[in-house]
Amino acid sequence: MIRTRLATLALLCLAGAAHAGALSERNLALADAQKLANDTVAACQAKGYAVAAAVVDRAGLLKAFARADNAGAHTIDASRAKAFTAASAKAATSALMENAQKNPGAANLVHIPGFLLLGGGVPLKVGNEVIGAIGVGGAPGGHLDEQCALAALEANAGLLK
Repeated sequence: MIRTRLATLALLCLAGAAHAGALSERNLALADAQKLANDTVAACQAKGYAVAAAVVDRAGLLKAFARADNAGAHTIDASRAKAFTAASAKAATSALMENAQKNPGAANLVHIPGFLLLGGGVPLKVGNEVIGAIGVGGAPGGHLDEQCALAALEANAGLLK
């Protein structure tokens, strides 16, 4: 009886595996990632802010990076962490920060290694699919970091179609 059940379970597992296929995922091209990083820094420079901008792929791994002259050393890690957080959570870090402040159940998000719940991380989407994120650090407020990322995204909307 046990052998019959195990054999049935094994067949069901194999049947499920046989229907699983390869996944197709969109990815961010290096040239596009570098353009977004450079344009984000330029958008902040136009407002008088010296920032760093990190662009990560869908897995949250660094794809491109730019840092303005005179941007603080802390902006390197901050921008990368904001980008990682936005890509991993598939949400803007400003929204995650606000949720963590209002919802005690979400407050523990700050303890996830690599997460930074400050404004300035924006997911990159093609349709509803997140293919990466931009993280910005160095403006005098996370909301200003986020505005620079959004300005670069708006200027490069054609890249993400």
